[in-house]
Amino acid sequence: MSQAIKRVLITDPIDKQFVESLRGHGLEVNEKKLSKEQLLVDCRLRLPVLKLIGRAGTGVDNIDVPAATKQGVLVMNTPGANTISAAEHTCALILALSRQIPQAQASLKAGRWDRKLFMGNEVQGKTLAILGLGRIGREVATRMKSFGMTVVGYDPVIPANVIAEFGVKSLSLAEIWPVADYITVHVPLLPETENLINLEVLKKCKKSVNIVNVARGGIVSEPDLLAALKEGLTGGAALDVFTEEPPVSAGLLELLQHPKVICTPHLGASTVEAQERVAADLAEQIGQFITTGKAAGFVNKI
Repeated sequence: MSQAIKRVLITDPIDKQFVESLRGHGLEVNEKKLSKEQLLVDCRLRLPVLKLIGRAGTGVDNIDVPAATKQGVLVMNTPGANTISAAEHTCALILALSRQIPQAQASLKAGRWDRKLFMGNEVQGKTLAILGLGRIGREVATRMKSFGMTVVGYDPVIPANVIAEFGVKSLSLAEIWPVADYITVHVPLLPETENLINLEVLKKCKKSVNIVNVARGGIVSEPDLLAALKEGLTGGAALDVFTEEPPVSAGLLELLQHPKVICTPHLGASTVEAQERVAADLAEQIGQFITTGKAAGFVNKI
């Protein structure tokens, strides 16, 4: 199968070294920005010759992997390339929440001097709950422990003794809700994680709890989060990902405009370093595959 790959279509912007590396392997590379609808049409036309889908990033929830497998199409991702950038963005949002930095900046730029209005909280001594202790969750734990936070976590796959090795106390979800001051999610969007943080859960948490999502839109129920904020059940939220990107629905826009919500437009992996690593990793994996028939990063088997 590796010998059949001769052409590559790039539909999203990616570091130029990716293009240069693939051309160095003798591949014909075409760059074409496509809408979702155009991409679907293009894929249908190319399906008889489509052999490999490369995801320049971690998540593959925007790819129908079972359908690809059924059609004999391999799917590859780069799971570790954006770990540090996503972890750092999470930590930045936690700190921004604790000190209301975006709100204070907006106020000052509008010509006001509202020091008393933006009284913050230290994160030292507070409890951070990390849901999902894979690569990103662990990096968040390491960094926020250095700020003096108590870090607890939940991961149904990783044993408690392994979690303890990097200084995190393993708890059940039921144990986490009442003790967490901050909750950050680092799990894939799956049927069992969709709306993992919902109104029922938020009612079990401290009224001062802060919710952070730099993983995938839909893990935190956006309507429920808005309802909790309106009812005073939640201290605040920092969101980098959404069920609609870009957000257009009235309810989601209302959530983003809430004064206790900090939001960024899916910037978790948007660093120069992460994009360079993603491009380099994906190019290397594809290069290995076309020359040896084997490579890291596959999420399915044909």
